[in-house]
Amino acid sequence: MNREETLEQLKEIIKPYTNNELAFDNFTADTDFIADLNINSANLVDIILDVEDAFKIHIDNESMEKMLDVKSTLEIIETKLSEK
Repeated sequence: MNREETLEQLKEIIKPYTNNELAFDNFTADTDFIADLNINSANLVDIILDVEDAFKIHIDNESMEKMLDVKSTLEIIETKLSEK
């Protein structure tokens, strides 16, 4: 799976939790979940659980704390997938 495919899959996971449609329409690697998409912390946990299920990976607490924007989340997903 390349980065573009991972980004598209991540975008689909995030979509139901987004409270800012305009920002979601401009979704890039630089998008911040809280500042740009207005996703609350409870929904961030849901996103992390959905990411674990979708990519069949385990995200440890240290990694979870870093998953505040798309770029960081992509890097963590790619790292976890390479460890499999």
